Amino acid sequence: MARITIVSPCYNEEQNVETCYQAVLALFAPDGPLAHHEREHIFSDNASEDATVEILRHIASTDRSVKVILNARNFGPFRSNFNALRYATGDAILVFLPVDLQDPPEVVPEMVRHWESGIEVVAGARVNREETWMLRTCRRIFYRIVNMLSDFEIPENVGEFQLIDRKVWEVVVSHRDQYPYIRGIIASAGFRRLIIPYTWKARKLGISKNNAVRLIDQAMNGIFSFTNAPMRFCSFLGFGVATLALLYALFIFLLALVTQKEAPAGTQTIIIALFFFSGVQLMFIGMMGEYITAIHSQVRRGPMVVERERINLDAPVPPTDAAR
Repeated sequence: MARITIVSPCYNEEQNVETCYQAVLALFAPDGPLAHHEREHIFSDNASEDATVEILRHIASTDRSVKVILNARNFGPFRSNFNALRYATGDAILVFLPVDLQDPPEVVPEMVRHWESGIEVVAGARVNREETWMLRTCRRIFYRIVNMLSDFEIPENVGEFQLIDRKVWEVVVSHRDQYPYIRGIIASAGFRRLIIPYTWKARKLGISKNNAVRLIDQAMNGIFSFTNAPMRFCSFLGFGVATLALLYALFIFLLALVTQKEAPAGTQTIIIALFFFSGVQLMFIGMMGEYITAIHSQVRRGPMVVERERINLDAPVPPTDAAR
């Protein structure tokens, strides 16, 4: 018998949290596909303002296998999810199961079977998405940019819905990132990986908390966390622009010698060049700002998440020295 830990972050999910709990419970029921395994279900609440906390308290009071972390405020999905991972005690850990069940729990038994056969990372890939064409296109562009710039591959359509072995968990939680991009951390760790396709379901109840601004923020974090390619691109582009400017200046100098004019007519050229170089400089400053902000967060070494309360939980499990 092995222990399977399932992590479910939530925020204002009073309509879904009970359904999520029951769906996981059914997997480990005596007649369920995972009846021969022990269950650990960790909910991490991001300071919900509805009845989510009360529902979680009731569930945890009747089921000791359910652990609850109540955050002092909303720290965002990545930090809340990563903090909850630190408490996992399972032999295998399902990194993320959304309480709205858009990533279906029915896939978990198949993941566990592959893990039992020796696969250390079993990742779900959202091959079919019940979402708009625009979102699908933006996600595809993001994955291509990240894989083109980084030294390792993040499989397209793979999110945090992944079952990882305990040794992979050791590597993941040993990271001290203030804004962890979890799927990138798992991909960078390596290990044997298998990808299982599934259909990402549309949300049936409640409102998604991932708006356009939050999705863009997550994408920027993924790009700047695992590659220095943007800064290197700026260096090469700056060198190229400076070379062109020098050649243009030489051309103007030679033209002035030939035409015997004090200065050739070129007001439009000057205006266009001024705005162009100003835009390039602002772009470079913005990219530098992203890296400086990330460095600043790391240097400050503040807590990733401030917890208000823990239910059915002790202190987080520290990684072994070998994984640090």
